[in-house]
Amino acid sequence: MKADNPRQLAKSLTSLNFDNRFVRELPADPDSSNQLRQVHRACYSRVWPTQVAAPQLVAYAAEVAELLNLEPAACESEEFAQIFVGNRLLPGMDPYACCYGGHQFGNWAGQLGDGRAINLGEIINQQGQRWALQLKGAGPTPYARRADGLAVLRSSVREFLCSEAMHHLGVPTTRALSLLLTGELVTRDMFYDGHPKEEPGAVVCRVAPSFTRFGSFQIFTWRNEIEQLRQLVDYTLRTDFPHLAGPSIGVYLQWFEEICRSTATMIVHWMRVGFVHGVMNTDNMSILGLTIDYGPYGWLEDYNPDWTPNTTDAPGGRYRFGNQPQVALWNLAQLANAIYPLIGQTEPLEAALQLYGVCYKQGWQEMMAQKLGLKKFEPATDLALSDELEKVLRLVETDMTIFYRKLVDLVPQDDQDDDSLIAPLLDAYYQPEELTDSHKRQISAWLRTYLKRLAQDGLSSAERRKRMNAVNPKYVLRNYLAQLAIDKAEAGDYSLVNDLLQVMRHPYAEQPENEEFARKRPEWARHRAGCSMLSCSS
Repeated sequence: MKADNPRQLAKSLTSLNFDNRFVRELPADPDSSNQLRQVHRACYSRVWPTQVAAPQLVAYAAEVAELLNLEPAACESEEFAQIFVGNRLLPGMDPYACCYGGHQFGNWAGQLGDGRAINLGEIINQQGQRWALQLKGAGPTPYARRADGLAVLRSSVREFLCSEAMHHLGVPTTRALSLLLTGELVTRDMFYDGHPKEEPGAVVCRVAPSFTRFGSFQIFTWRNEIEQLRQLVDYTLRTDFPHLAGPSIGVYLQWFEEICRSTATMIVHWMRVGFVHGVMNTDNMSILGLTIDYGPYGWLEDYNPDWTPNTTDAPGGRYRFGNQPQVALWNLAQLANAIYPLIGQTEPLEAALQLYGVCYKQGWQEMMAQKLGLKKFEPATDLALSDELEKVLRLVETDMTIFYRKLVDLVPQDDQDDDSLIAPLLDAYYQPEELTDSHKRQISAWLRTYLKRLAQDGLSSAERRKRMNAVNPKYVLRNYLAQLAIDKAEAGDYSLVNDLLQVMRHPYAEQPENEEFARKRPEWARHRAGCSMLSCSS
């Protein structure tokens, strides 16, 4: 495709094959006004994106464009910017915002809904895959809850980059097609402390097979709108779980069991790479087991299971790193309560919730074996090995990502003293001078036990390196890296956004030319806003 041929560009964009099954098959809000209101007996409300002054492309993800059969020249065109900021609609687009409820920080919040997300529709690509397109920050909807429905560049950079970074890490996630400036300013009080300021407005186009959430079902049960609940569940089976048979109590249970399994898989991946979601409300949980809604997330840099990136969550730590598996189970229990009216039996739902625990335990053990380079997890020895490792990681401030990546460099030698044994790991410590002789003895004792365990498997060093480097990333979207990209972008320089996008496409590769992006958090970022803690403000 030639970049200078507007007709071909237009053809590429207009060839998107929209098949808006969601709005075609599910009950709509009869009120077409864009006014704040409670929406009853409806899955969605039709709403148009807000027109903006001067859309400008900051970045787009080439792999996501390929999923949609869009060529690079089309993504770099003015037409693309107008469409994916919400100024123009393509033929077949039928924009809407979804109605859902949810538990927020453990408390029922009632109706929530897409307050600043507007779905453009679903396309069927050339491979027959269904992809929903959603603009985040494109203006208010009936669910905006007195907010303006807009987003700022700060949070949009984070969502765009993290969606793609997580995908390339192998973590189930929604994707991001594009990040665009609106050309307008948005007022935000970043930490809700009475100091608002104007920030550049932005829109992210998110892409997923479905954006349906646990809260999508909860809202109907809470309102006793059981017919609408049944319609949504049956639609979800047809569309997102077509391998299951037609609706029946048995199939509903199979469906719930599958959600429990996929959620367990997702959480295991979060724990593997050190990701902390920060806002695991039930309205932020995908029925496809995808990571969804990148708000005040963070990466566990120094290993601290009690860390949460969310200022709102800091007092109780409900969504702290180490509590994520338990919160996911709690959220699944709320989904079980929501679909109970269709099943009418408690025991099989409880059995499915127990299945989550079994799947998570098995997945966690397999994951730990992979991170440590073991052929398989042997509970008789490896439970104690893992427990002691957690203690070792907490002795002094230890970078989780670097520690696991450097473990592969251990070389067993006879009569090795503690200092030489630990030497390959020194870069993982934020304050290596704080390693006392007692710390070194405890760390070295674990390392010697670990090396003996490795010897039992008999893997070659090359094979072990291959296995471990395939699951222990060298590059993650560290909080300070995202903030540096934001700082530059707010000054009109989008180079670091695109550089990080490229680096995070290959998180397990060495990339010697990009070593600077693998470094641990610098001291200046320890307490800086955006690098350590964030709010839900966007």
